[in-house]
Amino acid sequence: MPAPRPKPGSRPKKVDPGYLERAALFYLERYASSTANLRRVLQRKVRRRMEGSEDGPPPELATWIDAVIEKLSRLGFLNDQRYAEQRTRRLYDEGKSLSRIRQTLAAKGVKSDMTAAALENLSDERPEPVSDLPAAIAYARRRKLGPFRADPEQRREMRQKDMAAMARRGFSSDLIRRILAAETVEALEMLRHD
Repeated sequence: MPAPRPKPGSRPKKVDPGYLERAALFYLERYASSTANLRRVLQRKVRRRMEGSEDGPPPELATWIDAVIEKLSRLGFLNDQRYAEQRTRRLYDEGKSLSRIRQTLAAKGVKSDMTAAALENLSDERPEPVSDLPAAIAYARRRKLGPFRADPEQRREMRQKDMAAMARRGFSSDLIRRILAAETVEALEMLRHD
């Protein structure tokens, strides 16, 4: 839902360092964020707040945002490595492919070396190697795709839709075919040990 437009003739609200800090803390209370993402959020909030103003944003805005981000990082509210590790773990458990995890973190402004470290840490936490196979199986289980469908007739009818759903998650066509070709859940679990 777009932000409400200011009423004609109304004055835009003031933007100052205090407003930016309150806005950042309010956002961080609700969402985990990377530094780059929080910077974009604050810039967007200022644009919306200044909408209708003839003055435009204050010239010190970038300095103020930098100061707020530095303060929140120093206080531990912002930590890109911790964010990357938490987000990586969650996305992997949701059944996202490794390439999709990298893309998602890059879109949030996480540097590739932090993403690589987060994936390495995830590998250290798991009893089995981190790869697309366990993530694809987890996704198929959660969405009841392929061998997780009880009715074989429905499974045949839904094959194309199942393939498309898994492809949108970033899994390779070869892996998708292997998952959906498994006759039973037990056969699918055997793929993990091959």
